[in-house]
Amino acid sequence: MPAIAVLGLGEAGGAIGRDLVAAGAVVRGYDPAVPAPDGMLRAGGEAEAAAGAELILSVNSAHDAVAALKAGLGGVRDGAVWADLNTGSPGLKRELAALAAAAGVRFADVAIMAPVPGRGLRTPMLACGNGAGDVRRLLGPLGASVEVMDAEAGTAAARKLLRSVFFKGLAASVVEALEAARAAGCEDWLRQNIVDELTAAGDATVTRLVGGTYKHAERRAAEMEAAAKMLEELDVEPTMSAASRDLLTRLSR
Repeated sequence: MPAIAVLGLGEAGGAIGRDLVAAGAVVRGYDPAVPAPDGMLRAGGEAEAAAGAELILSVNSAHDAVAALKAGLGGVRDGAVWADLNTGSPGLKRELAALAAAAGVRFADVAIMAPVPGRGLRTPMLACGNGAGDVRRLLGPLGASVEVMDAEAGTAAARKLLRSVFFKGLAASVVEALEAARAAGCEDWLRQNIVDELTAAGDATVTRLVGGTYKHAERRAAEMEAAAKMLEELDVEPTMSAASRDLLTRLSR
């Protein structure tokens, strides 16, 4: 079984680490604030965790990713792969890949493509970079689902974040709409309307949304201006409504 280091033992790293241990891997973990789960060897730092590992999984945060890599490089053995699983920009992933390459370490940009709770190691992952194939080779037999892209580091991160623009933007719009509907006394009605629309959605829905937005941008900008004013009257901050108005205004020019 492979020796794997997990840096960052929070919600995602902890769940993935526990599943790796359960699958029989030798796992050494490090997190300055979270104790290692049962069955995992606790390291005193990034370099100690990386020592002897075939694969190092950095699952801390985008903010800490560069510092973790710099701190851990001294412990990385020849032939090992540093895999960054943090949600960071493509530019950050390219920076990490360059730092790893300068130290003679192969790197993988790994995007976690679904929520980790409830899935753990089985969460779908998208990987690229010169170490991506080894991420799949080492994690696949342990239960992971890793899709490898023949592309430079940053490509997987870009795919994930493009999805985030849609999914997180949609979620934010739903939250704002339901908050306003609650204030207006018709939350149940709007919630069912949203459910019906999403249930019936398909390829034609996307075509209609995109085409209609460009074609009717000026009229819809005025509609969203009215919607934003209504939310203000309801004492609801019109964050997404105002953003929609501004986008439509730009498209109408």
